Amino acid sequence: MTTAPRPAIQLVCLDMAGTTVEDGGAVLAAFHRALAAIGLPAGSDGHAEAVRYALDTMGRSKIEVFRHLTGGDEARAERANLAFEAAYDETVDSAGVREIPGAADAIERLRSAGRDVVLTTGFSPATRDRLLRALGWDGLVTLALSPADAGRGRPAPDLLLTALLRTRAESVRRLAAVGDTTSDLLAAHRAGARVAAAVRTGTHGDADFASVPHTHVLDSVAELPALLDGFDGVEER
Repeated sequence: MTTAPRPAIQLVCLDMAGTTVEDGGAVLAAFHRALAAIGLPAGSDGHAEAVRYALDTMGRSKIEVFRHLTGGDEARAERANLAFEAAYDETVDSAGVREIPGAADAIERLRSAGRDVVLTTGFSPATRDRLLRALGWDGLVTLALSPADAGRGRPAPDLLLTALLRTRAESVRRLAAVGDTTSDLLAAHRAGARVAAAVRTGTHGDADFASVPHTHVLDSVAELPALLDGFDGVEER
């Protein structure tokens, strides 16, 4: 009995909000609530600059973003982070949450092809798991990771390398990482991923993607299975 060869790309790491999960402005709205909680409401000095920083750093660990915005004041950063998570959770509860069209089907196709699929996010484990339950995605993916599970958040490579270690993928050249922000792409590049793909369904666009190393730009995650299938049977140069 012969064993089917493992696919060229064994591990696929997918960002959540903006990549596999529709954002609908919920993350930015939650940031506004968080800023108000630390004395930076809309219209105040520094609010617009803080919002711009939040947009520029989408995809990063939320607590790290708030530590920067508060100048390292841990108490204020924690207060902002708690306000952010409460606001985001309220949105999930009141408005529900939806997948990016075709995301669940893409994940199922990736796994059917013998690939491990790991979701990565800058959210806390509690918010991440709330999203998974709301989507009905428990059991859909191999693993889901937050910065608290890995060490540093994006753009550091820790989430991706932790996924690789936990799934026992053979090497970073068997890794594909996909996200909607420059932080996602930088993390993929720093991890040495063979595929560092951007999607046009979230915060950043083509001009942003052009500013950092990447290998592909896709309209959405729904295009990913076909892209990765094209690596099978092709010798890496």
